[in-house]
Amino acid sequence: MQFIITAYDSTDPDGLARRLEVRPRHLANMQKVKGTGSVVCAGGIMNEEGKPRGSFLIMEFRDRESLDDYLAHEPYVTEHVWQDIRVEPCNVVIKDDEMVK
Repeated sequence: MQFIITAYDSTDPDGLARRLEVRPRHLANMQKVKGTGSVVCAGGIMNEEGKPRGSFLIMEFRDRESLDDYLAHEPYVTEHVWQDIRVEPCNVVIKDDEMVK
């Protein structure tokens, strides 16, 4: 199953500093998960000033339980960087410039 995850950062005064501090662990975790084939694409959501305010991820997991397990160990979740996380099933139809089924 494919999922789109839209995760907005905490708005507390230390939110951006916490994101920057945790980012290396988040990226290392994303690299690990990418190695399993679960990452379709991912990136940051930016504010008007070009500063990060959240993340978007399109991921593929066997089922929702597997996605929830990933989220339970994601550093941006465990370190309270992401405040508002929305998960919806999706269907990627173009990947790597190719139509997919």
